[in-house]
Amino acid sequence: MTKTDSPPSAPSLPAVWTDVVGQDPVVQVLTRAARAAATGVQGRAEGMTHAWLFTGPPGSGRSTAARAFAAALQCGQGGCRVCASCHTVLGGTHADVEIVNTRQLSIGVDDTRALVARAARHPSGGRWQIMLIEDADRLTERAGNALLKAIEEPTPRTIWLLCAPALEDVLPTVRSRCRHLSLRTPSTAAVTDVLVRRDGIDPAMAAFAARAAQGHIGRAKRLATDEDARLRRTDVLRLPQSLNDLGAALEAAAALVKAATEEAQETGAPVDLDETEQLRRALGAGTTGRGMVSGAAAQLKELEKQQKARATRLKRDALDRALVDLASFYRDVLAVQVGADVELVNEEMRQAVVAIARAATPETTLRRIDAVLAARDAIGAAVAPLLAIEALTVALGAGSAS
Repeated sequence: MTKTDSPPSAPSLPAVWTDVVGQDPVVQVLTRAARAAATGVQGRAEGMTHAWLFTGPPGSGRSTAARAFAAALQCGQGGCRVCASCHTVLGGTHADVEIVNTRQLSIGVDDTRALVARAARHPSGGRWQIMLIEDADRLTERAGNALLKAIEEPTPRTIWLLCAPALEDVLPTVRSRCRHLSLRTPSTAAVTDVLVRRDGIDPAMAAFAARAAQGHIGRAKRLATDEDARLRRTDVLRLPQSLNDLGAALEAAAALVKAATEEAQETGAPVDLDETEQLRRALGAGTTGRGMVSGAAAQLKELEKQQKARATRLKRDALDRALVDLASFYRDVLAVQVGADVELVNEEMRQAVVAIARAATPETTLRRIDAVLAARDAIGAAVAPLLAIEALTVALGAGSAS
């Protein structure tokens, strides 16, 4: 080999995959599938199929990977990130890519039937008619059954992309007809890199946020850019030191639920106001003449019902984030107790972690972790939040789960 010769380099990945962090095996599969689709080859053997299921823990980038795949499929260059197709897919405005997510507790059968009807259309301008359901775990059983027939008997140019935390969150009949891709939690280093490179965040802040978020990319960005989010997290991490007696435990529970409620209101209230105003205008409010159309009151009442359901979900989500942070604290306590050579998630709280570790046994810490996980399950099962959190703080104060 002469000096000017060099071994062939591996082909670089299309730019659309830049934000899919720490998922190299998945990206390789999807890149090959997009290339197969571009040649008109569609089938499991060739790497391309009509239905895909993306699973992975919260923050792993399920939806990001699915959107990037949709862009790669619609792009003439396999995902250049600069053409109109890439821009509109990633921005959620492409005419032939329907992106479904919900702020409600579930996706019902009527919405799913409308989606199935749309999926039967021929692409208006793109290569494919792509239906991306980012919250497939929220499909009701009837909705899942309505979706099943469309996946079983797909139209030639339609592709379904479903996202869910785990296989078990999707109906067996639906998941068995999809090609499954499992995403993993990105490393702290990978999340730090994307925060610095993509979002321009200071490296030290990015490193803190990536570690604190435990690989959850969206949460890491929020912690890095939102001081209120960091302060709320600090309040949660101080909770273990305040559970000195029953009164303190109940007070801590009330404070935690109140903080989650306020966070949900801050997030949801502006959206509620905007939605209500838009609907009122659409129904004729503020116009001259006869005013709002017949049936306006019923439509406004239905919107209010949906907004209350969303507020419930936002509150549960806020509480779940707090419980994840609390579990990470006790994980650090256990690591100190057993002398594990691992990085603490909450390094800035090391003094408090060590104090709790010295005051308890590893067995007690494991019971406390179990109590946190039980509280997450209870809230997910629609147990009254205050009741679930009170049971938790009492158990944490006593050192054992009830």
